[in-house]
Amino acid sequence: MGNFFAKIKHEMMKMVPPTLFFFVLLHAVAIIRALMVKGTGISLPSSMSVLVASLILGKAVLIANMLPFINRYPDRPLIWNAAWKTLIYTVIAGFLHYLERLFDFWKETHSLAAANHALITHMNWPQFWAVQILLVLMISNYCAFAELARIIGRDTLRSWFFGPRLDMPPKWQQG
Repeated sequence: MGNFFAKIKHEMMKMVPPTLFFFVLLHAVAIIRALMVKGTGISLPSSMSVLVASLILGKAVLIANMLPFINRYPDRPLIWNAAWKTLIYTVIAGFLHYLERLFDFWKETHSLAAANHALITHMNWPQFWAVQILLVLMISNYCAFAELARIIGRDTLRSWFFGPRLDMPPKWQQG
C-alpha cells in the first residue's frame, strides 16, 4: 500500500509545475480579457474556473508527456522539441478554450449543436485569437524552460535562477 501512495505522491508532484504555470498564465489571460471587454457586460471566468482549467491543463501536460511521440526530437537542438511540444500543448489549450466557450453557450441552449452554432456566430473572434496568441507565447516559454530543465536538470536550472549556482566553484560564487 505504501508503494501505491508513493506513486500517487510522485505523480502529484510532477503535476505541480505545469499546474502552477497554467494557473498564473490563465489568470493573466483572464485579466487581459477583462481589460479587453471592460464595459461590454460580458461575464468572465472566476478564479475557481481558472483553477479547474489549470488543473486540467496540468494533467493534460502530464498525459501528453507520456505519449511516445512527445519527445520526437531528443537529439536535435532544444528548439525542435520545444516547438513540437508548444504545438501539441497549444492545440490542447485551444481545444479546451473552445470547449469553455461552448459550455457557456450550452448552458443557455441545452443543445450541443445549437450551442456550437451560437458560439460560431456570436463569438468575438478577434478576442479569441488574441487569447490564443497569448497562450502560444506563454506555452512556448514553458516548453523552452521545460526542455532546458530536461537537459541540464531541474536543480541546476533552479540554482541558476534562485542561487547559489551549482555549476560554479565556491570561489566564483563570492565575487
